[in-house]
Amino acid sequence: MTIYVDVVLIENVLMNYIILYATGVILKVKIKYIRILVASSVGAIYTIIAYVSALKIYSNIFLKCILSLIIIYIAFNPKNIKKLFKCTLIFYLTSFVFGGAAFALIYIVKPQEILKNNGLVLNSNSLRVIFISAIIAFVIIIIGFKVVKNKISAKDMYCHIIIKLNQKEIETKAMIDTGNFLKEPITNTPVIVVEHTLLYECIPKEILNHLENILGGDFSEIPENIKEEYMPKLKVIPFSSLGKQNGMLLGIKAEEIVIENEEESQIKQNVIIGIYNKSLTKRGEYRALLGIELMGTIGDVSFWTF
Repeated sequence: MTIYVDVVLIENVLMNYIILYATGVILKVKIKYIRILVASSVGAIYTIIAYVSALKIYSNIFLKCILSLIIIYIAFNPKNIKKLFKCTLIFYLTSFVFGGAAFALIYIVKPQEILKNNGLVLNSNSLRVIFISAIIAFVIIIIGFKVVKNKISAKDMYCHIIIKLNQKEIETKAMIDTGNFLKEPITNTPVIVVEHTLLYECIPKEILNHLENILGGDFSEIPENIKEEYMPKLKVIPFSSLGKQNGMLLGIKAEEIVIENEEESQIKQNVIIGIYNKSLTKRGEYRALLGIELMGTIGDVSFWTF
């Protein structure tokens, strides 16, 4: 079998790019395509050098681990060592899924065309294998992480949040609701549902005590000065839930939300507070509902408890 270096280079850049992109999707970090392309190219160049070189050092596991850390740093620029190793772990898990799918396809389609050198495996059907294995791997990853998400422990279902609104701060315990995908329909901004009694320090009681009237278009109980100041800020958010298919919430955009878990915190500046006019629980275990999407990133890395 004839192997062309330029073809091998392109194939490896493509495969590395797909794996890094999938890693970024799983981690829910901000993906910068140029950084991923550069990192993919670094990995592909190493592959070419390792294949054509007779030096055993290129197949050394320690050198490969160092290369992985470099690739992750280039692609995602994690802010500290802990995040770097979290990214690398997800990168390896994703690589194993992709590699397993690719090897399975190679051995099923044409195992006799496999060429191995210095720990690297090549096949004449590489491009086809890359695309098919990418589809299979994505399906496996999506299903796998959905299962993992459904197995989140009770400890991980709560967090501490700080709401900054009208230059004031409110702290409370929030439940991470995996079924909460509530968004403001016009701007597609995520919504945190908060009990109205928690907001008395930030929003006039004339508004908080007459939420239903305002939603019904009755502003008679609202003083004129408050109406002029707050009515332009309020947003109507439709929602559906068990027992209420066509509900409405009043919402107001927060200046900032700080979400804290046991390890670190994240800051969100594009969040709307959905004002709920009842208690979320009878015992007051939590007073806010947080969508799983808002827990997607802690700093640059998704919230994972390894």
